[in-house]
Amino acid sequence: MIGRVFQDPLRGTAASMTIEENLALALRRGRPRRLHPGITPAERQKFKEHLALLGLGLEERLTTRVGLLSGGQRQALTVLMATIATPKLLLLDEHTAALDPRTARTVLELTEKIIARHQLTTLMVTHNLEQALRTGNRTIMMHEGRIILDLSGPERARTTVADLLKMFEQASGSSFADDRVLLTGS
Repeated sequence: MIGRVFQDPLRGTAASMTIEENLALALRRGRPRRLHPGITPAERQKFKEHLALLGLGLEERLTTRVGLLSGGQRQALTVLMATIATPKLLLLDEHTAALDPRTARTVLELTEKIIARHQLTTLMVTHNLEQALRTGNRTIMMHEGRIILDLSGPERARTTVADLLKMFEQASGSSFADDRVLLTGS
C-alpha cells in the first residue's frame, strides 16, 4: 500500500465527516470492503493515541467535522491518515507548500516524527531547496524530466542552498527560476 499527501490541505480528507470517521476510512484502506458496526472502542482509542502524538489537541475533538479545522490541522491529519495503516511507501507532493511558514515547519516536523516512528520509505517532492537539503537522507534534483543531481552522505550534509543553485545551473545549463525557492534560499 502507498500513502500519499497532496499540496492542498483540502484534498485527502472528507470535510463533512468527523475526524474519527476520516481516520476510520484511512485505517480500512486496502482491506476488503464489508459492513462495519461503526468505529469500535479499540479503534477510537488508537485514533486518540495517534492524534495525541501530533500535539495539536485533536485527540479531544474526534467528533469535530474536518471542515472546521485549520489548514495546518487538516494537513497534519492528512499525514496521519496516510500513515495510520503503515504503508510501504509514503509520497509527499509539496505537502507544506500551501501553508504559512510557521505551520509548514510544524507540519514538516510532525511528518518527520511519523516517518521515523514507522520507519517509512518516503519520497518528498518540494521546490523548497532548504527542505530538500534538510529533510531525509538523499536529495535528487530533476530538470525537464531528467535526474541532473543526486546528493547523499557527507557531500549533501555540507551543501548549502547557494551551492545547490550553482550545481543546478551547471548541470542543467539554465538558471533556477522558481521565485519561491529564491526567496527561501540561503
